[in-house]
Amino acid sequence: MRDVYMVDSEQSRIAAWKGGHRHDPADRESWWRPWLDLIVATVARGVTVRRARVVSEPLSEYLRYSHSYAFTNVAAGEELRWLARRRASDLALPGNDFWLVDDRLVLFNHFDGDGRPTGTEMTKDADVAKLCASAFDAVWERGIDHATYRPS
Repeated sequence: MRDVYMVDSEQSRIAAWKGGHRHDPADRESWWRPWLDLIVATVARGVTVRRARVVSEPLSEYLRYSHSYAFTNVAAGEELRWLARRRASDLALPGNDFWLVDDRLVLFNHFDGDGRPTGTEMTKDADVAKLCASAFDAVWERGIDHATYRPS
Protein backbone atom coordinates (compact mmCIF):
# COMPACT_ATOMS: atom_id res chain seq x y z
CA MET A 1 0.00 0.00 0.00
CA ARG A 2 3.04 2.28 0.01
CA ASP A 3 3.96 4.54 -2.89
CA VAL A 4 7.69 4.20 -2.27
CA TYR A 5 9.83 1.31 -1.08
CA MET A 6 13.56 1.65 -0.48
CA VAL A 7 14.67 -1.97 -0.53
CA ASP A 8 18.47 -2.21 -0.87
CA SER A 9 18.34 -5.21 -3.18
CA GLU A 10 16.28 -3.23 -5.72
CA GLN A 11 18.44 -0.13 -5.97
CA SER A 12 20.63 -1.26 -8.87
CA ARG A 13 17.56 -2.40 -10.85
CA ILE A 14 15.81 0.91 -10.19
CA ALA A 15 18.92 2.82 -11.32
CA ALA A 16 19.03 0.76 -14.52
CA TRP A 17 15.30 1.45 -15.10
CA LYS A 18 15.88 5.18 -14.58
CA GLY A 19 18.62 4.91 -17.17
CA GLY A 20 16.16 3.50 -19.70
CA HIS A 21 16.50 -0.26 -19.23
CA ARG A 22 13.27 -2.19 -19.72
CA HIS A 23 12.80 -5.93 -19.46
CA ASP A 24 12.16 -7.65 -22.76
CA PRO A 25 9.23 -10.05 -22.25
CA ALA A 26 10.71 -12.30 -24.96
CA ASP A 27 14.06 -12.59 -23.12
CA ARG A 28 12.77 -14.48 -20.10
CA GLU A 29 16.25 -15.54 -18.98
CA SER A 30 17.28 -11.92 -18.46
CA TRP A 31 14.55 -11.14 -15.91
CA TRP A 32 13.78 -14.47 -14.26
CA ARG A 33 14.63 -14.56 -10.53
CA PRO A 34 14.24 -16.91 -7.55
CA TRP A 35 10.96 -15.33 -6.39
CA LEU A 36 9.40 -16.27 -9.70
CA ASP A 37 10.55 -19.90 -9.28
CA LEU A 38 8.74 -19.95 -5.93
CA ILE A 39 5.56 -18.59 -7.52
CA VAL A 40 5.69 -21.16 -10.34
CA ALA A 41 6.14 -24.01 -7.82
CA THR A 42 3.37 -22.67 -5.58
CA VAL A 43 0.88 -22.27 -8.43
CA ALA A 44 1.82 -25.73 -9.76
CA ARG A 45 0.62 -27.14 -6.40
CA GLY A 46 -2.80 -25.64 -7.10
CA VAL A 47 -2.35 -22.59 -4.86
CA THR A 48 -3.70 -19.25 -6.06
CA VAL A 49 -1.30 -16.34 -5.56
CA ARG A 50 -2.97 -12.94 -5.72
CA ARG A 51 -1.36 -9.55 -5.23
CA ALA A 52 -3.26 -6.27 -4.97
CA ARG A 53 -1.66 -2.87 -4.99
CA VAL A 54 -3.38 0.20 -3.58
CA VAL A 55 -1.65 3.15 -5.25
CA SER A 56 -1.74 6.92 -5.48
CA GLU A 57 -2.22 8.31 -8.97
CA PRO A 58 -0.37 9.51 -10.80
CA LEU A 59 2.01 6.73 -9.80
CA SER A 60 5.20 7.54 -7.94
CA GLU A 61 8.45 6.90 -9.76
CA TYR A 62 8.91 3.71 -7.73
CA LEU A 63 5.48 2.39 -8.72
CA ARG A 64 6.06 3.24 -12.38
CA TYR A 65 9.22 1.13 -12.11
CA SER A 66 7.27 -1.62 -10.36
CA HIS A 67 4.52 -1.56 -12.98
CA SER A 68 7.08 -1.83 -15.78
CA TYR A 69 8.29 -5.23 -14.59
CA ALA A 70 5.09 -6.61 -13.01
CA PHE A 71 4.48 -8.67 -16.15
CA THR A 72 7.20 -10.98 -14.79
CA ASN A 73 5.09 -11.78 -11.73
CA VAL A 74 2.08 -12.45 -13.94
CA ALA A 75 4.21 -14.67 -16.21
CA ALA A 76 5.13 -16.75 -13.16
CA GLY A 77 1.48 -17.23 -12.22
CA GLU A 78 0.58 -14.39 -9.87
CA GLU A 79 -2.73 -12.67 -10.38
CA LEU A 80 -2.27 -8.92 -9.97
CA ARG A 81 -4.71 -6.05 -9.62
CA TRP A 82 -4.20 -2.33 -9.09
CA LEU A 83 -6.56 -0.04 -7.19
CA ALA A 84 -6.31 3.74 -7.18
CA ARG A 85 -6.16 4.96 -3.58
CA ARG A 86 -8.99 7.44 -4.28
CA ARG A 87 -11.26 4.43 -4.93
CA ALA A 88 -10.34 2.86 -1.57
CA SER A 89 -11.42 5.70 0.73
CA ASP A 90 -14.43 3.82 2.07
CA LEU A 91 -12.54 0.54 2.68
CA ALA A 92 -11.21 -0.54 6.06
CA LEU A 93 -7.59 -1.46 5.35
CA PRO A 94 -4.88 -2.64 7.74
CA GLY A 95 -2.19 -0.08 8.50
CA ASN A 96 0.59 -2.16 6.98
CA ASP A 97 1.36 -4.20 3.90
CA PHE A 98 0.68 -7.87 4.48
CA TRP A 99 0.78 -11.36 3.06
CA LEU A 100 -2.14 -13.62 3.94
CA VAL A 101 -1.47 -17.35 3.74
CA ASP A 102 -4.34 -19.85 3.71
CA ASP A 103 -6.67 -17.30 5.34
CA ARG A 104 -5.01 -18.03 8.69
CA LEU A 105 -1.46 -16.67 8.78
CA VAL A 106 -0.68 -12.97 8.34
CA LEU A 107 2.80 -11.60 7.75
CA PHE A 108 2.96 -7.82 8.14
CA ASN A 109 5.82 -5.91 6.56
CA HIS A 110 6.94 -2.80 8.46
CA PHE A 111 8.72 0.18 6.90
CA ASP A 112 10.08 3.48 8.12
CA GLY A 113 8.87 6.82 6.77
CA ASP A 114 11.30 6.65 3.86
CA GLY A 115 10.13 3.18 2.80
CA ARG A 116 13.03 1.20 4.24
CA PRO A 117 12.10 -2.20 5.72
CA THR A 118 12.22 -2.27 9.52
CA GLY A 119 11.02 -5.80 10.11
CA THR A 120 8.13 -8.19 9.90
CA GLU A 121 5.46 -9.38 12.27
CA MET A 122 3.62 -12.68 11.99
CA THR A 123 0.32 -13.60 13.57
CA LYS A 124 -2.14 -16.47 13.49
CA ASP A 125 -4.77 -14.44 15.32
CA ALA A 126 -8.05 -15.45 13.68
CA ASP A 127 -9.59 -11.98 13.99
CA VAL A 128 -6.59 -10.33 12.35
CA ALA A 129 -6.61 -12.89 9.54
CA LYS A 130 -10.33 -12.29 9.01
CA LEU A 131 -9.80 -8.51 8.87
CA CYS A 132 -6.97 -8.87 6.36
CA ALA A 133 -8.95 -11.32 4.22
CA SER A 134 -11.99 -9.04 4.06
CA ALA A 135 -9.82 -5.99 3.30
CA PHE A 136 -7.99 -7.84 0.55
CA ASP A 137 -11.22 -9.14 -0.96
CA ALA A 138 -12.66 -5.60 -1.04
CA VAL A 139 -9.55 -4.27 -2.79
CA TRP A 140 -9.50 -7.23 -5.17
CA GLU A 141 -13.13 -6.71 -6.14
CA ARG A 142 -12.49 -3.07 -7.10
CA GLY A 143 -9.01 -3.53 -8.51
CA ILE A 144 -8.14 -3.44 -12.19
CA ASP A 145 -6.39 -6.46 -13.65
CA HIS A 146 -2.75 -5.84 -14.50
CA ALA A 147 -3.41 -6.67 -18.17
CA THR A 148 -5.74 -3.69 -18.48
CA TYR A 149 -4.44 -1.26 -15.84
CA ARG A 150 -2.80 1.78 -17.39
CA PRO A 151 -0.98 4.07 -14.97
CA SER A 152 -2.01 7.70 -15.25
